[in-house]
Amino acid sequence: MPYKKPKIEKVFYTIGEVAEIFGVNTSNIRFWENEFDILKPHKNKKGNRMFTKEDIENLKIIYHLLKERGLTIKGAQMKLKENKEDTLQNFEVVSRLQEIKQMLLDIKEEI
Repeated sequence: MPYKKPKIEKVFYTIGEVAEIFGVNTSNIRFWENEFDILKPHKNKKGNRMFTKEDIENLKIIYHLLKERGLTIKGAQMKLKENKEDTLQNFEVVSRLQEIKQMLLDIKEEI
């Protein structure tokens, strides 16, 4: 029986890795950290930001509101403050639809 290497998932991501995931500058991530209360990365002894999976999920929501929907910082803050659950639900629906679209495009290419 062949050995299967276990998939190792990271617990913490550096600000550089997070910026690369979203395709933005590290300064954007730092700015969003100051502007949005839901984003609170851990800092190590040197003061480096260490982002968890939860932080990355919150960044996905912030990115969606700012970059994909085109809201201003104030607009995104109000949206998250007034009806966070509705925003989360809408984000999940959009994400799922994008996954389905990509799956259908992959199937189309195979045909």
